[in-house]
Amino acid sequence: MPLDPAGKKVGMYCCGPTVYDTAHIGNWRTFVFCDLVRRFLEFKGYQVTHVMNITDVEDKIIKGVRETKTPLRDYTSRYEAAFFEELKQLNCLTPHHTPHATGHIADILSLIDRLLQRGLAYKAADGSVYFSIEKYRAQGGAYGQLVKLNFDEMRPGERVNADEYAKEAVADFALWKARVPEDGDVFWPSPWGEGRPGWHIECSAMSMKFLGPSFDLHLGGEDLMFPHHEDEIAQSEGAAMQPAGQRFVKYWLHGAHLLVEGRKMSKSLGNFFTVRDLLAKGFTGREIRYLLLTAHYRETFNFTLNGLQGARTALARIDECLSRLIEFWDDSMGHVNVQPHPDDSKLLEQFRDALDDDLNVSKAWGVIFAWIRDLNRAMSAERLSRDRAASALGTWKQLDRLLGLNLQPRSALRMSEAPQGIVPSGFLVDIRGEEEAPEEIKHLLMQRIQARKAKDFKQADWIRDQLKTKGWVIEDTPKGPKLKKL
Repeated sequence: MPLDPAGKKVGMYCCGPTVYDTAHIGNWRTFVFCDLVRRFLEFKGYQVTHVMNITDVEDKIIKGVRETKTPLRDYTSRYEAAFFEELKQLNCLTPHHTPHATGHIADILSLIDRLLQRGLAYKAADGSVYFSIEKYRAQGGAYGQLVKLNFDEMRPGERVNADEYAKEAVADFALWKARVPEDGDVFWPSPWGEGRPGWHIECSAMSMKFLGPSFDLHLGGEDLMFPHHEDEIAQSEGAAMQPAGQRFVKYWLHGAHLLVEGRKMSKSLGNFFTVRDLLAKGFTGREIRYLLLTAHYRETFNFTLNGLQGARTALARIDECLSRLIEFWDDSMGHVNVQPHPDDSKLLEQFRDALDDDLNVSKAWGVIFAWIRDLNRAMSAERLSRDRAASALGTWKQLDRLLGLNLQPRSALRMSEAPQGIVPSGFLVDIRGEEEAPEEIKHLLMQRIQARKAKDFKQADWIRDQLKTKGWVIEDTPKGPKLKKL
């Protein structure tokens, strides 16, 4: 339940881009995941306030400004513009508020001052202001709520000035960084001298500014759990502005890392992709979005070009079904207004139940493709009425408000015209074990086939293990993989 007494409103904060470079596909997995969470909450009838910050001052940005000899705003604005263009390409909803760190210096200074007043922060000899973890814990604060930390190895008073640091470096962190020559013109006045904010305090100040001192959801990639989110919790709860019995954040959601072609992304390995790179290879934003929405957000996901080809096939299968439905209905999508068919109501219920289960998107897709299969069979047998087609089209509109894939029936890719290298959608339908497998299982099997085609045997083995936990085993036969119920 949300914190809202009426149970209707949800406050949601997502860590946004640090605009020192173009976002890569790993970053986009997190942003698409955040978009799914917001869409699902709205799908369920909640009124969501979605806040996503823009980090436009921190260590890497200062370095870029210095090396390019470019004013701060000119340097960050081009990367920010690219981010919002790609956000649009992936059909992510624009957050309701996108505050910039540089636009909230006064709020940051006020929060730092409160921490100083409460004895949880101190000014160092160089004019920087640090948060004291030792004093925070002495006052009953819990540092290490998201990750396990070894306080036996902690040296009280040890300080770290960098925005990002190793998990083992449990140390006081900078709230305000005193100006140094390398900062150039990037500085602001403060009661403690010229300088700039630390990265962590920016998110605390902006999230509480727009959502209040205690809010429902905070999302981000799992790489932000430490130090960024632990430090956010410490300084936000250290300020003690939350109502009695409430935390800074009620629920934390973290998206897992993304591998590309089975390995950690690296420009030297040639597997470092941006959305722009993938669009240049001929893929579309909806294909990228679909692939990013096929795996559970807490599972490490292997993003491959072959997987994008599979996404094209899956979307073509949906588009083809919708094109046929429109032909059966023979009208425009804008006037669908019929009584929902029981099968469609059941689909929406199963779909909602799957996502209620910690956003189990794999199960949700299984439900959708089972529905599409049944519709295709009914249309092929000419057993589909005009009203049934209209109900199905209206149901897809509801699903797509959450999935954000955009209906493209008129330009649908027909299976007979599928490019080389794409697994035909009918292939999985012909794979049977001792009994017909559920669509969720077939969907996982399709991902394994694609992984084996890409020689990503580690991912293929992982999927095989996932199938086994769900009660299915794969036998690789000369005629293709065969499913058997355990």
